[in-house]
Amino acid sequence: MEKWFVRNKNIDYNEIAKKNGISQIVSKILVNREIFLKDSIENFLNGDLNHLHSPIIMNDIEKAGKLIKMYISQNKRIRIVGDYDVDGVMSTYILYTSFLKLGANIDYVVPDRIKDGYGINESIVKTAKEENIDLIITCDNGISAFDAVNLSKQLGIKMIITDHHDLSYKIQNNEKIYMVPDADAVINPKNLKCEYPFKKLCGAGVAYKLIEYVYDLYEINKNELYSLLEYVGIATVCDVVDLIDENRIIVKHGLNLINNTKNIGLKALIEVSGIKNKISTYHLGFIIGPTINASGRLETALLALDLLLCKDEITAYEIAENLRALNEERKAITNIGIEGVKQQIEETKLKKDKVLLVFVPDIHESVAGIVAGRIKEMYNKPTIVLTKSVDGVKGSGRSIDVYNLFEELNECKELLKGFGGHPMAAGLSLHRDNIENLRTKLNNITSLKEEDFYKKIYIDLVLPISFLNDSVMEDLNLLEPFGKGNSKPLFGEKNLSIKKLYKYGEKKNVLKFNLYDNKSTYIDALIFNNTLNFEESIISKYGNEELEKLYRGEENNISLDIIYYPSYNHYNGKTTIQITIESYRI
Repeated sequence: MEKWFVRNKNIDYNEIAKKNGISQIVSKILVNREIFLKDSIENFLNGDLNHLHSPIIMNDIEKAGKLIKMYISQNKRIRIVGDYDVDGVMSTYILYTSFLKLGANIDYVVPDRIKDGYGINESIVKTAKEENIDLIITCDNGISAFDAVNLSKQLGIKMIITDHHDLSYKIQNNEKIYMVPDADAVINPKNLKCEYPFKKLCGAGVAYKLIEYVYDLYEINKNELYSLLEYVGIATVCDVVDLIDENRIIVKHGLNLINNTKNIGLKALIEVSGIKNKISTYHLGFIIGPTINASGRLETALLALDLLLCKDEITAYEIAENLRALNEERKAITNIGIEGVKQQIEETKLKKDKVLLVFVPDIHESVAGIVAGRIKEMYNKPTIVLTKSVDGVKGSGRSIDVYNLFEELNECKELLKGFGGHPMAAGLSLHRDNIENLRTKLNNITSLKEEDFYKKIYIDLVLPISFLNDSVMEDLNLLEPFGKGNSKPLFGEKNLSIKKLYKYGEKKNVLKFNLYDNKSTYIDALIFNNTLNFEESIISKYGNEELEKLYRGEENNISLDIIYYPSYNHYNGKTTIQITIESYRI
């Protein structure tokens, strides 16, 4: 079920448009995103690299930079400990290549998802000691690695943590007491001691800030630093952090670099992925990112790093093709997992639960989070998918806006071996005997109500299709890049008529039809991955004959309300405006 809402802030967006020399459409969309002060509008629309914050404000960054410079000068052995997702891979690449340029005696390790789990651990520290490592630098992990940090101290290994994840805490006298590992330096904008003004950098963003400071110590040209932004941009989009403030600038600049990349491995990945258009956040988030992630899910993230570091075109294409094949395998495994979880929900009492917790022993644990996310989208309920692991049960959860998954799991921690995450996503492990106890407790303590399970869709403004023209498209282009925190604006219109419907795509999962209004404005419209529901909705209200008329291109009585976003369609040398329908009512 869905509920539609039109955003309506009590601010005069027409006046804001006049004062800032922008259109009313841009003004309205910015106001909807709480951007209405002159400086905020200027920074959002025209922010550049000069608007990035100085790294010197980051807590412990001076301490870390001086330690790194000293260890490089003394040829001490330095090891980077990364993570197996896109953010971790890009963070590792940024630190490794940058310190190599400074002459560092450096290498890297990436934990194995199955064998090691997430982040640095005591085993990795012990191995570092055996291999005479003097300094460990983590990236995209470490902020909760208390045991590993304590062991490194005992063994005489220095440790610098660079991370962006939330701090761990304990409850004492009904208050949260936040904890930070006792490393030699902890660089994390979320550290309570850190006065850095922007808290939503990804792991690669934090790694970049460290390199910026260290490069300043060495008086390295800024252009050398800025060349790293294509990797920070990929990580920023793929780690789904808010595309506001610094992140927006990073991604805008990063996309320019990616579209002209000199990285042989990245070029190969783009080519084998079949991307021919200008690369956007969509391509990063839904094609390039998942392909890189597939290495860490099904084999090792070292493959992705090998690709980025590759200097030979033939080898790069071989690795890229391997990654593409792994991603296809990942998709197949994911689809099987989704069907298994959905079947269990539909055929058991689980469907009545407010918090879905499903145990499917044979799901590959690396795709549990993806499956949980898809199931969450289907039912609009918090979803945890569990699977068997070497020492019990592991799983991942994905949540809805009104449900803080991390806090709710914290209320059940006596049933868990371990957990971590944030309000919208979490990972957990437990004994198999506690699965049913966890499901029961999560559902007993929740305050979720039936209305919380309605999917809420917010329309930026009612925009008739007759208003769409090149000027509007230019306005929308000003607002890119789109992503979390700056989603594509959505527009609505009612009572549109349909003419000529047909399916296309390899799986016939795309509907294309012609829409027109009472002003005889015609426009092509697309619906993705919802063909069966659309047909059933038509038949339910108008009957099968009206649907048949649509497919034959005949006059019919069907009327449609839509929520949509416009884009350009380039075909046979012609450019036209088309719309993608996000939701509809018949």
